[in-house]
Amino acid sequence: MSALALATLAEAWETFQEVTCVRHIASEQDYDEATRIADALLEEGAMDEAHPQHSLFMTVSDLIYAYDQAHYPQPHVRGVDVVRFLMDQHHLTQNQLPEIGRQSVVSEILAGKRSLTVEHIRNLSERFSVNPGVFF
Repeated sequence: MSALALATLAEAWETFQEVTCVRHIASEQDYDEATRIADALLEEGAMDEAHPQHSLFMTVSDLIYAYDQAHYPQPHVRGVDVVRFLMDQHHLTQNQLPEIGRQSVVSEILAGKRSLTVEHIRNLSERFSVNPGVFF
């Protein structure tokens, strides 16, 4: 890239940042502004891939995600922990999870003696309307 083209790009970038407030997120203030922009784009329908601002929405979302990962890392949650959480939230006993099987099978999974199978995960995902990825 020529020096002239780079200078033009740098000038356009500065103008873009001033007008849009879209930039690298380096502070909580930047983060708050980025989430306001993402929310506004969401309300305009920019999550739809056919929307003219979809790429902008995805770029801002990527910036927010990167900041979240760096500043608010999430602990790894095991599939069995998700099962326990769902049971707690829905006030279920081990007998009330036919998606896994008999009470004894549920008990072994909760005790860590058995693992969730693909079939268990598929059934639980359907029942509780959650993404199967939460169990991994």
